[in-house]
Amino acid sequence: MVNDFMFRFANIQMLWLLTAIPVLIAGYIWYTRRKRRQRASLGDSALVEALMPNASHQRPAVKFAILLVALTLLIFAAARPQYGKSEQTIKRQGIEVMFALDISNSMLAEDVAPNRLERAKQVLIKLIDKMNDDKVGLIVFAGEAYTQLPITADYVSAKMFLSTISPELIKVQGTAIGDAINTSVRSFGSEQSEAGRAIILITDGENHEDDALAAAKAARERGIRVFVVGIGKPEGSPIPYPGTNTFRKDRQGNVVVSRLNEDMCREIAQAGQGLYVRCDNTNTAIRALQKELDTLATSEIETQVYVGYNEQYQTFAMLALMLLAIEFFIFPRKNKTLARLDFFNENKRAS
Repeated sequence: MVNDFMFRFANIQMLWLLTAIPVLIAGYIWYTRRKRRQRASLGDSALVEALMPNASHQRPAVKFAILLVALTLLIFAAARPQYGKSEQTIKRQGIEVMFALDISNSMLAEDVAPNRLERAKQVLIKLIDKMNDDKVGLIVFAGEAYTQLPITADYVSAKMFLSTISPELIKVQGTAIGDAINTSVRSFGSEQSEAGRAIILITDGENHEDDALAAAKAARERGIRVFVVGIGKPEGSPIPYPGTNTFRKDRQGNVVVSRLNEDMCREIAQAGQGLYVRCDNTNTAIRALQKELDTLATSEIETQVYVGYNEQYQTFAMLALMLLAIEFFIFPRKNKTLARLDFFNENKRAS
């Protein structure tokens, strides 16, 4: 267990209630002065004091001060003070999977609904939802490849990163599948692992940049299998400009039609000793991939898992309750039984 010593309030908005404290103090001062003026209007102050032998000037002030401190402590308790951030090393039996997602402009083609890129995100999210003790990472690529999320067991972060992906993330357009595979291999780290490792590549297969087959073979030699999900249709589809009804055109003014290159996808999967599946609007590809992933060897994986902050509101609440109990037993007027203890150093009167 590792603790980063940090202090915070989980419900920090509750601290706005502290602004009521000065108002209460001002109200109490106004009320006290008003009572004093009322007593003074009754006549001689010494005579009034003699007529109220059990009256106390200190006790109401002490009771108010205790109530004020108790209220302050309760506000802090409601704000939920937390101290320390816990992280725990958990050992899991699982595999390691890097997702390599093509985000080139051709992935905006709408031959699968709603478009290739959005359908690819849906597939990856469903695969992540079926994982329990595995690690996942995310690579995005177009003309270049980048690590979007290092390999982790934090599925919430993985899905969050997926939701924000768009072609605008990479300015250099193209489809560098080989670079994506090499970046995925590096993202596993240099340490050897007994856990099964796989790269799931989602692309339309229009590779224009590098030698994807050589990269897949190199991954296989390191014990990493390469699975390819082809997305799109072989007959192709034009590439729309987002937010418009127009399509991308080449230099001659012809509408660009992006086609799924299934031959390339199959060759990459074969070179990486993996499986090629074509993704459509059904869950066939997800079931096929899940079946293959289940055949990979699992191994004990150590993972740093965020546990949470340690709650400290109990201390504030207990102190507030103690003060309220003390306040309850302090009477506004003098008690004859307890008068001889003289807690408040008031002058005893002759009986």
